[in-house]
Order: sequence, then structure tokens, then C-alpha cells
Amino acid sequence: MVPVCGGAGGRLLRMAGVGRSPLLLGVARGWSCRAGEDAAARGKAVSVRKRGYDITRNPHLNKGMAFTLQERLQLGIHGLLPPCFLSQNVQVLRVLRNYEKQSNDLDKYIILMTLQDRNEKLFYRVLTSDIERFMPIIYTPTVGLACQQYGLAFRRPRGLFITIHDKGHIATMLDSWPEENIKAIVVTDGERILGLGDLGSYGMGIPVGKLALYTACGGVHPQQCLPVLLDVGTDNEALLSDPLYIGLKHKRVRGKQYDELIDEFMQAVTNKYGMNCLIQFEDFANANAFRLLNKYRNRYCVFNDDIQGTASVAVAGIFAALRITKNKLSDHKFVFQGAGEAAMGIAYLLLMAMEKEGISREDAIRKIWMVDSKGLIVKGRSHLNHEKEIFAQDHPSVNTLEEVVQKVKPTAIIGAAAIAGAFTEKLLKDMATFNERPIVFALSNPTSKAECTAEQCYRLTEGRGIFASGSPFSKVTLPNGQTFFPGQGNNAYVFPGVALGVTACGIRHISDEIFLITAESIAAEVTEQNLAEGRLYPPLDTIREVSHKIAVKIVNWAYRHGLASWYPEPADKEAFVKQRMYSPEYDSFLGDDYRWPPTAMQTQDI
Repeated sequence: MVPVCGGAGGRLLRMAGVGRSPLLLGVARGWSCRAGEDAAARGKAVSVRKRGYDITRNPHLNKGMAFTLQERLQLGIHGLLPPCFLSQNVQVLRVLRNYEKQSNDLDKYIILMTLQDRNEKLFYRVLTSDIERFMPIIYTPTVGLACQQYGLAFRRPRGLFITIHDKGHIATMLDSWPEENIKAIVVTDGERILGLGDLGSYGMGIPVGKLALYTACGGVHPQQCLPVLLDVGTDNEALLSDPLYIGLKHKRVRGKQYDELIDEFMQAVTNKYGMNCLIQFEDFANANAFRLLNKYRNRYCVFNDDIQGTASVAVAGIFAALRITKNKLSDHKFVFQGAGEAAMGIAYLLLMAMEKEGISREDAIRKIWMVDSKGLIVKGRSHLNHEKEIFAQDHPSVNTLEEVVQKVKPTAIIGAAAIAGAFTEKLLKDMATFNERPIVFALSNPTSKAECTAEQCYRLTEGRGIFASGSPFSKVTLPNGQTFFPGQGNNAYVFPGVALGVTACGIRHISDEIFLITAESIAAEVTEQNLAEGRLYPPLDTIREVSHKIAVKIVNWAYRHGLASWYPEPADKEAFVKQRMYSPEYDSFLGDDYRWPPTAMQTQDI
């Protein structure tokens, strides 16, 4: 087999017609091989019981034409593949050629998901070669479209569908999953998918996409991950009347039956996979998100990414912005557009961070102002839930966000309500009037729901705005020549590193302090050059290194506070975490071949 390296690699890239692609530069930089070296020899040797056709149909084992002749003979697959031997680099090129032929992002998503079904190692090799390019395809914003079209895009099962009718039998259903050593689960009931609302069973695309990022960005082993969709029906009339809808066709079941299903699921998971199994709640509606998190956070290893993950990445961006404004967190005043899961999560973590700076909880609360669909949240307003009551201000009622900004004069505005265009021209100009460096975070997903665009922020604040968004925006060049690269506050900076750290040392309960540690760690990776370019987050091509550093800090914290369950405590925690990170390089399936001394191998005869 001839690896693609050096001059040969360059010639092949040029022949492929994509030799100047930044993606391929990433391939060469991140996964170089040495001339004359067999790819199979570089990976660790593993023993497999499967033989023949089953090998080529198992995505965990399949290497396609990267199987060596010796492997093909030993595994009984010689003749099932073309008589050609390719390095993984060449296979990446083949994927790219096909990928680049696709005319729209949904088709690109399907290409990548089909690859995941066929060859798992190659799928993650492609993703990690240029995560900044592929993340918008396998996750937001394209995953939102994929979820809407999930019935048409569905090819083969990638997770576990558990319905309300399976109540009482969830333990049996978990036995259907082929992997036994599950360490991380992402579960949704599909009621609030991104900013798209109730998509019912089509919401499975979210756990699948999240767990792909667990592996690509955090190195969590894909065979230790399980996506789960809890189908309790849908209130989406369009889906209920769609003959192609693949979920339960009735209204959502709520109340006692719903709670019993969640209780049973949590218990069944921990009974089968242990108390250390991480369970991430994803895209539950506001009414259930806080309630379920508060109910289970001290009983299971659980977190809610919409609340805690979003909070961590947003606060990380604020920490980085403080290096531009050159003051303390407690010197700022925040106005939120929205008071749902994301906004409340950010507000709570800001509260925690300001208390850590040394100010009282009461003073910190006075620096956080929240606006929901009924206006400013103030004391005495009727029908406030517990979370909103905490942040209710002693102030007359104000109906609109623009008015709140005028009266409060915040230093930072944070949008998390999926109201497109909520940050109007007047509002942004006002922010630039009140502040030398206004902080503007338009965090709603997908892009169509963003409160403002990066271009609007930079133009209307005359290039002084400190901007971050939830979905990616292209670079912005102002008429005066200033160029900015908007920072994307993507939760993928958070949950892969958290999952890696938590599962590595066996943390049983995930406290908010872990998310504050994560925010501090992410902000510390932002360089002065990044800040000068308008970036509040590290480059996405460093995300595996960022996740590793987050995980190491979490592991250190866990052992320091007696919360780790892996013993003995590792002396070198960086190496300990690194050893647990998944590699997309192929393993070798060659059997352990050796000889005894000739005399010991002599055949006895009469």
C-alpha cells in the first residue's frame, strides 16, 4: 500500500482539483503520514471475532479499501473489495470530491451521515480535518433543516426511539442497543428543537449531531455514546397530518404519565450503565427543562446543554470581552432579550461569576435585567415562575426591549429568544452611544433567528461593537477597511470537553461550578490576536486541544474536591485524559503472529 505523503500527496491533491482547499491543508497538517509506512501498522492492533461480509458492513470495523491484503486474507474479505489499497488520506480525498459536488447543505449533511453509517473512523477523520468547515453541516444551522426533513433523510437507525407506549419496558428496550459500555447519552423529547419548535420524533437529528461532536471535538469514544429520542407525541399539526411523519401521531402526553416515563428512563439507564453514565438533556421545552434539571441534578450525572452549556459558552465570551473593555464583570450591566432556558442559564452563571469576584448576590442581581414577551420582568408582575422572580427588578413596567435599553443603559445586550431582528438599528446605535465598546451577543439559532447580523452590529456601532453569535457569520469588512471575524458562541466549545472530563474520572453529579471552570478555560485560550480580529473564542480548528484542557481542569477539580470515582488518582492527569481520547486513525486487524523455538514446534512421530 502506498500512503499519500510528500510530493506524491501534493500531486494527488492537484489531480483531485482541490489542492488549494484549506480543508486539505488541515488534513496534511493534522494527520500526516511517513513515506513507506503502512497505515495499518500505525494504528493499534485489535482483535475482532467477526469475519467476512459482516466486517465490511460494520461501521466500527470497516476500513473500505484501506484494508491491507494480509487483513483481507485473515478476515475473509478478500474479493469483497476492489483490488486496490488506499491510505486514509486518499479516502478523505474521495469523500471530499463527492462532498463538493453537492449543491446544497442538506445533501452535504446526508453525504456525511451516510459515511458515518459506512465507515466511522473515516467519518471522524474527515470531521477533524476541518471542524470549522463541517460543524455547520453536521450541527447548527444545517441540522435544523435536517430535522425538519428527517423523515425523508432517514436511512438507518442511529439511536434509540423510546415511546410513551413503552412505559414499563424501557430496560428491555435498552437491551436492544448493541453496545454495552455506554458512558454518555444525549436525550430529547423533540419539543423545542433549536428555534424551530416541536418536531416530535424528527428531533432525533439533535442527539445524533451532538454526540458526533462529543467525538469529533472532545474525543469521547463513539461506541460509548447513545442518542435517545423520547417520543410522547407532537403538538405540531403539520406533522400529525403528514402521512410521511415517522413518529407517534397523537398529541403530546403530559403530566403524570410523562413524568413516570422520564423517571423510568433515568432509572433504567443507571441500572444498566451505572451511576457514572452521563445524561445530557437536550431541547426540552422551557416548562420541563428547568423542572427536570432541578429534579435530577443531585440524583444522577446529568446536565442540560440548553441551560448550562449555553451559559458556559456565553460567559466565556463575556470573560474574553473583559480583556477588551479592561474592567471587571461586576462593572457591567446586562439586558437579556428572552427569559427562557438559555437566558436564565446565562444569568445564573453570571450571578455565580460576580459572586466569585466578591460582590453580594443582591448587588449581582441588580446588574441583570431580563425582557420576555410581556416586557421587562419587574417585581409585582403576575404569573412569574420561580426563575423569573429571582431576577425581577424593582422598577416600573417597560413594554419593549428598545425602551428597556434606553432606560437601563446596559453595557451588554444578550439575545436568546429566537426573535429575528430584535436588536434593531435604533437599539444598536443607542448601545454605541452609551458605551465606548458595547457588548452585543446575538445567540439565537439557527441563523434565520439571530437578533442581528454581524454586519449590522459592526456597521451600526462604527466598528466598536464586541460581537458574538450562536450561528456562524462570515467576516465583515467596513468601508474604512476594518475587518472583523465574528466569534461564534457555539456550545461545542463546552459539552465535548465537559463530557470528556466527567466520564474520564467518573464524576457522579455535575455542578454549576464545572461550567464556570469551563468558561474560564475557554476564555484563557483566546489570544490577543484573536481579540484584535473580533474573535471572542479560540479558532475552531483548535477545539480538540481546548476540550482536552477543559477536561484536565475538570479532572483536577474533581479529585481536589473528592468527587472523582476513578482510583487510584492518576499522577499525570493530562496523559490520563489524553489516553481516553478517541483517534480516527485506523486500527490494525492483523492477528498476533509469532513463532516458538524450532525444537518446541517439532511434531512428534512414532
